[in-house]
Amino acid sequence: MAKTKLKAKAKTSARAKRKSPVRSAAKRKKAVVAKHALKYVPWSTVALEDLNPLLQRQFVVGQEIMVARVLLKKGCIVPEHSHQNEQLTYILEGVLKFFIDGQEIVVNAGEVLCIPSHMPHKAEALADTVDLDVFCPPRADWINKTDQYLRGKK
Repeated sequence: MAKTKLKAKAKTSARAKRKSPVRSAAKRKKAVVAKHALKYVPWSTVALEDLNPLLQRQFVVGQEIMVARVLLKKGCIVPEHSHQNEQLTYILEGVLKFFIDGQEIVVNAGEVLCIPSHMPHKAEALADTVDLDVFCPPRADWINKTDQYLRGKK
């Protein structure tokens, strides 16, 4: 009789472990981690895309974020546009002049500009510039190559 009770207790314990919310959460977390793969990407392995004679870019896309390295020659104009994506622009080298909300904002190397979503903006490279842009969420128009406003002359 004691053996029967021990077997019943062992079966109940095994069922409890299977239904344990902690175990289920751990399994769910493992599944999420599997979907969001770790990426290590040297810029040298990312193709440089020529958008126009004065503008090139590279980008890497994560699950919820995108980072782009944008190379602008002096005189390059990024036409006025807006997008749903919040944008953080960090100038690594050079200078960009932004035209936003009736203001002209000059952003130099080592400086950052945060542009809210849906805010129209335009930029001009005052020198050869290397710009690091971060977007959240990722820019679908860049990924799908439907960003025609960048693909013209100047």
